[in-house]
Amino acid sequence: MSRRANGEGSIFRRQDGRWAASLYVVTTKGRRKRTTLYGRTRAEVREKMTALQRDMDRGVRMPEDNWTVEGYLRHWLESVVRPNRAPKTHQGYELIVRLHIVPTLGRKRLRALGVADVRDLLARLEEDGMGTRGVQQVHAVLRNALQSAMRDEVVVRNVAKLVQVKTPRYDVGRGLGVEEARTLLRHTRSDRLHALYVLAVYLGLRRGELLGLRWSNVDLDEAFLVVAHTLQRVEGELRFQPPKTRTSRRTVPLPGPCVEALRAHKALQAAERLAAGPRWCEEDMVFATTIGTPIEPDNLSRSWYKVRTVLGEPPPRFHDLRHTCVSLLLAEGAPPHVVQQIVGHSAIDVTMTIYAHASLDEKRKVLDRLGEALG
Repeated sequence: MSRRANGEGSIFRRQDGRWAASLYVVTTKGRRKRTTLYGRTRAEVREKMTALQRDMDRGVRMPEDNWTVEGYLRHWLESVVRPNRAPKTHQGYELIVRLHIVPTLGRKRLRALGVADVRDLLARLEEDGMGTRGVQQVHAVLRNALQSAMRDEVVVRNVAKLVQVKTPRYDVGRGLGVEEARTLLRHTRSDRLHALYVLAVYLGLRRGELLGLRWSNVDLDEAFLVVAHTLQRVEGELRFQPPKTRTSRRTVPLPGPCVEALRAHKALQAAERLAAGPRWCEEDMVFATTIGTPIEPDNLSRSWYKVRTVLGEPPPRFHDLRHTCVSLLLAEGAPPHVVQQIVGHSAIDVTMTIYAHASLDEKRKVLDRLGEALG
């Protein structure tokens, strides 16, 4: 039997009964390095060695950094996610990594992470009661991190991409009908945030966009406003952030009721400024506290909980005012691409698929018209 050439690798049995294969590989830094593979049988080790040699022949190089899953995820969060994504996104990713990925996979070597490990993690989360949407989010974070690890040449493949997850059902909240919207606006007429609810219904602005609106971004004479900031609480402090997506930064015309409501609100705010005296903080906020400071998002939610009681059950969410705007605009025959630009959706399929709902009466009218057309 001919001897193996130098570097081709060798298979042997260890004293503990396990099988191992030892061979030289080329690392991502161009160095030759001896590595060892392990398995329960000779055939398993030979298969691993053959696969690795095949990768080497294709030009794949062995990562030189031997990260643990936890170590690389912490590195990814700080060096990739934090500088390139919104603070709220970093906060959400960090929470998922800390609570759901690290406890199960954190001590495992990143290079040794396999499809079965990812599948077992997701199955365990389902068994613990996590919903489909939550499981999908955990999978997405791990998949994004491993994709970054591939770009860093830390792993040779993204095993999370090979694991399929269930697609969650996106339940869109309860949008208001025309009469409900009228009831809401009549009911809030005496509320100091009446103008905020008017803009939410007419323009579909997000909560953070409303609370981040400044008077310098509003032109009542020319009747338009610019969505330039969003107000969010991140890591314990209120921050003004860029809008959610590129298309979220937008200029929106103001219909007459919005201009009227904002003029009345500006007059009310002037009276509050006089009443506050030296305690007033001039921060140019359209919607502010009684001393001019930005409104805490949770405080707006608490205000909404009181206001929405006029709308009956089930109680709508504040975000449902955005759904209301889109649904009513589409029902009025507004072109979908115009609605998309008004509310700042990232893609038109979001406008049509998630938000465009037809009521039973609307469906009946359409079918009745078809019946009349067919005689």
